[in-house]
Amino acid sequence: MEGLFTANNVWMMVCTALVFFMHTGFAFLEIGLTRQKNTINILFKNIFIITVGLLLYYLIGFNLMYPGEFNGYLGSIVPGIGAPENGMTPEYADGGYTWWTDFLFQGMFAATAATIVSGAVAERMKIGAFMIFTVIYVGLVYPIAGSWKWGGGFLDELGFYDFAGSTLVHSVGGWAALIAVWLLGSRIGKFKDGKPQAIPGHSIPLATAGVLILWLGWFGFNGGSVLSADPELTSLTLVTTCLAAASGGVVAAFVSFVKYKNLDLTMFLNGILGGLVGITAGADVMTPESAIIIGAIAGALIVFAVAFVDAIKLDDPVGAIAVHLICGIWGTLAVGIFSTNPEHTFVAQLIGVACYAGFCIVTSFLIIFTLKKTIGIRVSEKEELEGLDAHEHGMDAYPDFRLNEH
Repeated sequence: MEGLFTANNVWMMVCTALVFFMHTGFAFLEIGLTRQKNTINILFKNIFIITVGLLLYYLIGFNLMYPGEFNGYLGSIVPGIGAPENGMTPEYADGGYTWWTDFLFQGMFAATAATIVSGAVAERMKIGAFMIFTVIYVGLVYPIAGSWKWGGGFLDELGFYDFAGSTLVHSVGGWAALIAVWLLGSRIGKFKDGKPQAIPGHSIPLATAGVLILWLGWFGFNGGSVLSADPELTSLTLVTTCLAAASGGVVAAFVSFVKYKNLDLTMFLNGILGGLVGITAGADVMTPESAIIIGAIAGALIVFAVAFVDAIKLDDPVGAIAVHLICGIWGTLAVGIFSTNPEHTFVAQLIGVACYAGFCIVTSFLIIFTLKKTIGIRVSEKEELEGLDAHEHGMDAYPDFRLNEH
């Protein structure tokens, strides 16, 4: 028993490290798909999210999310995370991991929701406003939302299922991204005479590296959500995760080619991410064939969702709304269609999606609209044109180095 407990805990710590490494992937993806002059700004936000996110999750988030003491709607309001008596023994979590590992693994998830918003608002949001939003959203909104399912709350009792966070992480971030982009407005030059204009990112190789790092991180994101090193369930989860990612990428590239007559690497990359987000809600209850179908539909959705976001005059530089919100919703609903567990129903999944949509739309609107009317959320036209790195940070991500000629 002791050996199994140790093996389970080691696996969970490895998965925690993989989820942490995903923040490198998010950073690379965001800076790669945006312009050079805003690189420092994006990297600063990403570092802020993971550091402050962990501290907030320690101070309030972990207890607020678990165990759902307030009639299934809220966890316990107790600062800090003092371990229970059995927290370091196999009695805790059925021998899957210790209390400390539990906190750290869940803490890595918490910061991801704000990272999704970071990419969507890139190149024009004030850094101070974003930091305040992150503190409130990661510190309060995400843990409350998480308690409804993962904390044994009312949605869990209803039969709603979200294995690793298609809705609880990705759509929670996606809804906030949608509201933020709407309230911010588009970047200068994005729309001309009502038509969307391409604003190319400065490093597609970095963006590609970011997606591959994120795919690697998903081995921990989904694999760790088994909450033990169970050989059968863990291996199935990793297989379905990878197959969905592959089919999402291939189908997105194909549909994009048919629609636009070009082989768009960014669509290929976002298709992979869409497949990953789509399978995350049910990776442990899908057959490999179902995973391929779910990923394929997610890949197709990406192409049309990106076009739709442009059509309604919303400016999302990295495609976060299409990837995390649209595919998050699809993946959650897909559990009610493809799950091998007959207890999972489409109606329960739909109710869960609706509850999170309402909560996240209202809370993110209140936070961002209040910031807009008080300190402002958008940088000046001059700051946007010259770059946030120079004005917000006084730094250049790629300074020119010239050798002195002798």
